[in-house]
Amino acid sequence: MRAKDAVRLGAIRLLQAAIKQREVDERIELDDTQVIEAIEKMLKQRRDSISQYEAANRQDLADVEKFEVSILQTYLPQAFTAEEITAVIDKVVADTGATGIKDMGKVMAAVKPLVVGRADMGSISGLIKARLGG
Repeated sequence: MRAKDAVRLGAIRLLQAAIKQREVDERIELDDTQVIEAIEKMLKQRRDSISQYEAANRQDLADVEKFEVSILQTYLPQAFTAEEITAVIDKVVADTGATGIKDMGKVMAAVKPLVVGRADMGSISGLIKARLGG
């Protein structure tokens, strides 16, 4: 607020409002994992908006969304490296005894809590599918 950075302040207020709205709707106090999920949801919305704005040749609006993405990402834990993701997937596959693509749901369910906020689940899904031979 003191820096008079209105765009940054607006993005932070949107995040606070989203968290507060979820707390009021569900009558709970969000823990860290749930806050990270809320941030990821907002990031997904921003990325969808960016692609739509760019398709409509509205670069000015896309730039605002990109800036909001950069702000929201600062509130997420440090992302996993490709090697760390592969290690997590290999460990879960070994722990669950997954042998084929039919076990993908079981592996995804076990991996998700381990990587929440630190990796994109879409890319994780592709890696698991490749690992299980799908």
